[in-house]
Amino acid sequence: MERVVITGVGAVTPVGNDVPQFWDSLVNGVCGIAPITRFDTADFKVKVAAEVKGFDPTKYVEPREAKRMDRFCLYALAAAQQAVDQARLTEGTFDPYRTGVIFGSGVGGLTVVEAEVEKMGVKGPSRVSPLCIPMMIGNMAAAHISMRFGFKGESFCPVTACATGNHAIGEAMRAIRHGYQDVVIAGGTENAITRIGMAGFQNMKALHTGDDPAAASIPFDARRSGFVMGEGAGAVVLESLSHAKARGAKILCETAGYGASSDAYHITSPDPEGESAAHAMLAAIRDAGLAPEDVTYINAHGTSTPLNEKYETIAIKKAFGGAAKSVHVSSTKSMTGHLLGAAAAIEAIACVCAIRDGIIPPTIGYQQPDPDCDLDITPNKAVRTPVEAALSNALGFGGHNATLLLKKVSE
Repeated sequence: MERVVITGVGAVTPVGNDVPQFWDSLVNGVCGIAPITRFDTADFKVKVAAEVKGFDPTKYVEPREAKRMDRFCLYALAAAQQAVDQARLTEGTFDPYRTGVIFGSGVGGLTVVEAEVEKMGVKGPSRVSPLCIPMMIGNMAAAHISMRFGFKGESFCPVTACATGNHAIGEAMRAIRHGYQDVVIAGGTENAITRIGMAGFQNMKALHTGDDPAAASIPFDARRSGFVMGEGAGAVVLESLSHAKARGAKILCETAGYGASSDAYHITSPDPEGESAAHAMLAAIRDAGLAPEDVTYINAHGTSTPLNEKYETIAIKKAFGGAAKSVHVSSTKSMTGHLLGAAAAIEAIACVCAIRDGIIPPTIGYQQPDPDCDLDITPNKAVRTPVEAALSNALGFGGHNATLLLKKVSE
């Protein structure tokens, strides 16, 4: 089987619109949460979100073309362009039919849906834009990426809520490992800070309703009360080790393990026993040929909801056994909020950077430890330590679990 490596990364996030800015913000504990500016929140209980700031789509897309895309596609194209540029994937360096795109979104083009439904209610169905469908459907991020770069291999869109990004990267790894593709650009994107998106999550009591950004997303803290909506995209270029070496690509790290499972339990709540999440973690570790004690860092799903961290802690203990006390754990959602379908993709990139630089990014806002979350949480300040292997957890609504194991490349 082929070994699979990462040769490019790209990100558009609430704390930076490229990977250097994103990683610098994580290392320095910068919070991307602030009062919502996208719409009037007077009638909403939720007042804060983690919006992308200062994003100029015309750096990546012609102005006329940008008007024909929802923001989730624009974020995806920007992240993909960054990743492709870093990987130096240029014409002639890849076989188009062996280069694919696996790029997902949790909810797709909510902005377009919201606007066109409103228009139909006021002006009638004949006034709905003919671009409504191609702007809203979730697969269009993958479609636009494939068209932009001429990637003609496997191209599809996983949709597994908060686990989308890890499923995309994991399935890309398998496609390369088993010889179906040489290169795949994978990741996730989201644009859910809209009236309908926020109202829906608010009314299911999933979101934090306070107005203090510093106390809004506080994973593992006893005061946590709901997640903060984020937005953006993360993209990674994966390729076989042999293909990367043959074209002289710089290798960032190895995608060595992937595990996926389903709770088969509830539409929103994780399984209180943590069995299936633990299974996904152990599957990723074993897939990489490692043991739990070989993992330095876990980028936890850590959504800042009362149930998630309690049950994720149970799952980590079941997967790691005695090693659960010594592995570093943090949730970068404390800074970025929860990017839904893009969350796991940017968190995988955080793991790539942690391995490269030997830095554990912190969980900021952490003040009151929760006895139910008695792990080695990295509080408030980054920790410098060699990171040989990192695990990234993603646990989605509906019980979809996906875990990646990334590690330093060794001969």
